[in-house]
Amino acid sequence: MSDTLVSIAIPCPLRRRFDYLWPAALAREPQPGLRVKLPFGRREVVGIVLARSDNSDIDPAKLKAVTEVLDEQPSLSAELLALGEWAASYYHHPIGDCLAQMLPVALRRSKPAASKPAEHWQLAEGATPDALPARARQQRALFSAVAERGVLSRDELKTLGFSRAVLNELIKGQLLCAASAAPRAADAERGPELNAEQAAVLHTLADHDGQFGRFLLDGITGSGKTEVYLRAIARAIANGKQCLVLVPEIGLTPQTLRRFERRFPGRVRSLHSGMGDSERLANWQAARRGDADIVLGTRSAVFAELPRLGLVVVDEEHDSSYKQQDGWRYSARDIAVKRAADRDCPVILGSATPSLDSLHNADRGRYQVLRLRQRAGNACEAPIRLLDIRQQPLQHGLSEALLNATDKALAAGNQVLLFLNRRGFAPTLQCHCCGWIADCAACDARMTVHYRRRQLRCHHCEAIRAMPASCPDCGNSQWIYDGPGTERLELFLQQRFSQPVLRIDRDTTAGRGSMAELVNEVNKGEPCILVGTQMLAKGHHFPAVTLVGIVDMDAGLFSADYRATENSAQLLLQVAGRAGRADRPGEVLLQTHCPAHPALQSLSQHGYRDFAAAQLAERRLLELPPFSYSAVIRCDAPQLSDAEQFLQQLRDALAAPTPDWQVLGPLPAPMTRRAGRFRASLILQAAQRGLLHRQLAQACHTAEGLSRRGQLRWSVDVDPIEMF
Repeated sequence: MSDTLVSIAIPCPLRRRFDYLWPAALAREPQPGLRVKLPFGRREVVGIVLARSDNSDIDPAKLKAVTEVLDEQPSLSAELLALGEWAASYYHHPIGDCLAQMLPVALRRSKPAASKPAEHWQLAEGATPDALPARARQQRALFSAVAERGVLSRDELKTLGFSRAVLNELIKGQLLCAASAAPRAADAERGPELNAEQAAVLHTLADHDGQFGRFLLDGITGSGKTEVYLRAIARAIANGKQCLVLVPEIGLTPQTLRRFERRFPGRVRSLHSGMGDSERLANWQAARRGDADIVLGTRSAVFAELPRLGLVVVDEEHDSSYKQQDGWRYSARDIAVKRAADRDCPVILGSATPSLDSLHNADRGRYQVLRLRQRAGNACEAPIRLLDIRQQPLQHGLSEALLNATDKALAAGNQVLLFLNRRGFAPTLQCHCCGWIADCAACDARMTVHYRRRQLRCHHCEAIRAMPASCPDCGNSQWIYDGPGTERLELFLQQRFSQPVLRIDRDTTAGRGSMAELVNEVNKGEPCILVGTQMLAKGHHFPAVTLVGIVDMDAGLFSADYRATENSAQLLLQVAGRAGRADRPGEVLLQTHCPAHPALQSLSQHGYRDFAAAQLAERRLLELPPFSYSAVIRCDAPQLSDAEQFLQQLRDALAAPTPDWQVLGPLPAPMTRRAGRFRASLILQAAQRGLLHRQLAQACHTAEGLSRRGQLRWSVDVDPIEMF
């Protein structure tokens, strides 16, 4: 047997495949999707086999050889391999890096994967005890026990007194196979009674079982979207399918997981970046074996191996966290739709504030809209009232009207949520005597005061330094803390009110299980004040919250990014949706210095649908996405001139602008210096998607052929959610 030529994807910055020899000494055939160890430059790396090759541009005598095969079976199935190749092409990203990121971290290392053994077993299809010898009494007894229970666990195996050897004989004879941890029906929590809208939505979804369909579940906050997901999932599982459920935040995963597990005990596995590598690998392998009927996770869970995939759900589909913002800048929402199309199964995109992209797809007939317009139970949607705080005295950012409303809500035995999307004590520390300001040494940004820790922190590069006792310029210690943060609100409110004040932001939820503890405390229903950032805005159900106060959202109305108004509106309504979710009526008070702003007027008086329609009309007029297609090529370097020169060379290689094709830049980023590096970008926009991708391909080809100075880095962002 002679050596074979194979094409391999290697995680590196190059947008190409690499040819290697597959030695006959490996004593097995090369299979697409296998992980292999091989030499690359002066180091050994882990690559993924893509295919056999018939020939190579390199002299075979100079080709290096694969040194070790790390898998018994391919780590990436043919389906995921094809998905990775499509995504690498669409996002113009190196194929090797794409495939590596689709794997759990534990499988990116150069050692064989440790597979966790199955813990549950069921009868194999068509299995009968007739195949067993008459004298194999233990095997027959175990067969009967499994047949009686449907699924037998490892603990039950021990309790019933069967040895592992007896089990192995049945597995070896193909009479038993691994199973998911399916519970008794009595163990599962029953769901609430559906209202007419939910029943109609589920009827429509049932009509599309087993076929691809894109559904936009447009339901106001508290309308029971999650119950629709659960019922649709139950139907898919009953049909022998697996389900993929994506949520936007790690903080939402524990509470969502608990709710799913109550309905589907033992059938759910989670995947998110907060898990340890071994736990994440075990859950990934369980999904791959078919032991998990439901995989619930954040962005990267979209790449979970699900051989029986029959339903995909993307909750809060509008959320920006579904878009990776560094390295491979993929959209998990869009890849979820692609996976559903590849598997010919339905995908549900749910949101109370659908993205303008999804609403545009619905207008074009690409998505079927399913609407939920009434809150579940007796709850009513809380009205939004604008508080004009111009020339009004403020106490740490809070107006007298908001404080009085907080007093009233707490006196009635209710809970209050105060939202400020700015953590820390204050965003700026300034000397009152000479005007010195604590700036970050590595970024064009100011350090945020974290008062309890006596620290200054940069929220962009994560630099930390001690808070000075006195001004480094003039020696005085009279400080101005400019602007409130959640920590400052917490300290003030603890002095102002006797009820508990719970702060929920990245600083207070960094510990394992801390978010769950805070949520459990809130769900006790005792009067308290919640202070937090956008972590509080998504998916939480706090029945005792009747007042939501929004401290400051004006900045999002005046950003240079055309998407900022859309993002602010979505965040506003998601926060507002935490009020009045049970049988107690709710109210939302929004403090603003711009009460006449058209977006605020539209949202407070007419709701999100009218606001979105106006935004889409404006985008159409300006030929902005989703009425055109865009990409951003970003570059950062130790010197701004190097980044701008590199991007200018790319621009020179592209086609001249036409009415259907525009290039802007090179432009310095609004925060030009970050973490000691200078950033610039090139913005590409085209009337047709194909035209954009042809120009991107040319730009990538040019970039890879340029000699680059020092530590210059560049990346491509297709369908960006941030333009700079």
